[in-house]
Amino acid sequence: MKQSLQLRLGQQLTMTPQLQQAIRMLQLSTLELQMEIQQALESNLMLEEGEEFETEQGEEMASDAPGEVEESEEVAELSEELKQDTLPDDLVVDSVWDDTYDTLPATSASSTGSDDDREFEYGDTSSEDLREHLLWQIRMSPITEEDMVIAEAIIDAIDDDGFLSLPLEELLEGLSAQLPEIEMDELVAVLHIVQNCDPLGVAARDLRECLLLQLRAYPEDPYWLEEARTILQEHFELLAARDYTQLKRVLKLSEQELTEVIQLIQGLNPRPGGQIATGKTEYITPDVLVSKTSRGWRVELNSDATPRLRVNNYYAGLIKHSNGNDATTMKNHLQEARWFIKSLQSRNDTLLRVATSIIEHQHEFLELGEVGMKPMVLHDIAEELGMHESTISRTTTRKYMHTPRGIFELKYFFSSHVGTASGGEASSTAIRAMIKELIAAEPPKKPLSDNKLAQLLSDKGINVARRTVAKYREAMAIPPSNERKRLA
Repeated sequence: MKQSLQLRLGQQLTMTPQLQQAIRMLQLSTLELQMEIQQALESNLMLEEGEEFETEQGEEMASDAPGEVEESEEVAELSEELKQDTLPDDLVVDSVWDDTYDTLPATSASSTGSDDDREFEYGDTSSEDLREHLLWQIRMSPITEEDMVIAEAIIDAIDDDGFLSLPLEELLEGLSAQLPEIEMDELVAVLHIVQNCDPLGVAARDLRECLLLQLRAYPEDPYWLEEARTILQEHFELLAARDYTQLKRVLKLSEQELTEVIQLIQGLNPRPGGQIATGKTEYITPDVLVSKTSRGWRVELNSDATPRLRVNNYYAGLIKHSNGNDATTMKNHLQEARWFIKSLQSRNDTLLRVATSIIEHQHEFLELGEVGMKPMVLHDIAEELGMHESTISRTTTRKYMHTPRGIFELKYFFSSHVGTASGGEASSTAIRAMIKELIAAEPPKKPLSDNKLAQLLSDKGINVARRTVAKYREAMAIPPSNERKRLA
């Protein structure tokens, strides 16, 4: 093979550490960003937290966003000397980083800190789960050590909903290694002890047994208690199929009487384990606040979510009076502080611009609710703001907006569209809301089928297929029409 030299021209994006920092901060959630800021404040002597600030009603928040640099004349003069290494005025965070972003250093939230530091997590770390709740009750019971081993094995086999997830034969086989002489009767006896624990209905092997366990704890006072037990024990299949005509015939009850029996059964909890907390509580801090003013909808950043940072003028002023390693260290800290504040400012500006654009498109949602949602995709906002879709995606991921209608992730406002009879488009979110309204108003004895729902939507000018209606209905966890049938 003959070797030769060739000259090629091309463009290549250089990922500087400052640019990596800006991109990483753009994608951080509020909690992760607060941890990043706290770490920066602890490690950089040039950074300090500024005082809280207020803006006049209707003022542009971006002009005084958290992270604005406040510098004295002396610090500004010093900063000019370092300007060749600083970030550009307009941070270039608008590009496709998919090939490079995965290789960036992990955030401080996941990659730094000792084992002790990792113990401090957001949420309620002291919440008791179902297993601990049951073990506490069993340990307070007067049972033998052998029965305690059996009870712990049973509790370990209970899922989050409170049901026994393993057959008794499998549990017996697993316990035979520890207790060679154990028999099925002893295992069943301990199972009954666990089933008497709180919450009622726990450790049941199926839904029928779960409901019967709860009825067993009812006093004899309620009407129709015996009929409810009869339905669960002998006619559970008819109840599951909602065959109310057959139930009335076999139980010799009128429609009103059967309705009262069904209401008693529906008052039971089909997932008793859900009453006990099984995980930590996660708290959401909104990044953006939306409020109604006399001049329209106002969009502003949540100043409580991101503190206002500035350069410490006192320490920065000491640079000119220092020399050697001390001067070099302080200059590096000053440069890093400016990079950090610039990245934070860029994140806030981008977030505010994107949130404002979203509200301009979706203001009818704030007025009318979900039925007023307009179809919108990432490309629409990216084209309007002159950014790349990947930037919009990162800006809207794990960022939340507080509105008069509740707190929503920014990604919630993006949805696909369906054509209308007039040639326009309707948001899939709005169509889901319409389907929910139609089902809420349907006659209980004759619920609307998916075909009928599609027809009613078509009458409103929205062309949607039956398959699409079924997909949207299932996404909202609404059962099909045969399972929605009620007596009243």
